Amino acid sequence: MQIETGTVISGKVTGITDFGAFVEFDEGKTGMVHISEVGVGFVKDIREHLKVGQEVKCKVLSVSPEGKISLSIKKYLLENENADEAKPQEQKKQPAKPRVWQGQKSAASSEPQSFEDMMAHFKQISNDKMSDLKKNDSKRGSRGYSRRGNN
Repeated sequence: MQIETGTVISGKVTGITDFGAFVEFDEGKTGMVHISEVGVGFVKDIREHLKVGQEVKCKVLSVSPEGKISLSIKKYLLENENADEAKPQEQKKQPAKPRVWQGQKSAASSEPQSFEDMMAHFKQISNDKMSDLKKNDSKRGSRGYSRRGNN
């Protein structure tokens, strides 16, 4: 069987390291699945996802001129819509909707505030807080304390 980029192969996990797993397939050929390509979610410990002797399906990411074969279980799962099986139980939640700024409703009306109105309000609050800090700082300075550490 010719190994080409994009080909889906089946193989058996023959070894596991901290950075990935080695998969043997097609008459003794071996490829490596990097830890970032093992599962759809974040994989902290590869040993929680794969075991030596386990049968896996992978997609060939690349074949180097030296014959090194880079594999991805994640890409295979995503393309075959089996991503839910690859995620740990605690990560199986409804997909998050994209967060889009809608503006806030002002207290006076039910209309959303514009971004400029919100920024003006923020600036006013910020200026008020800064003036309060400056007043308190000047009071502190009158007691003989210095900000430079000279007592």
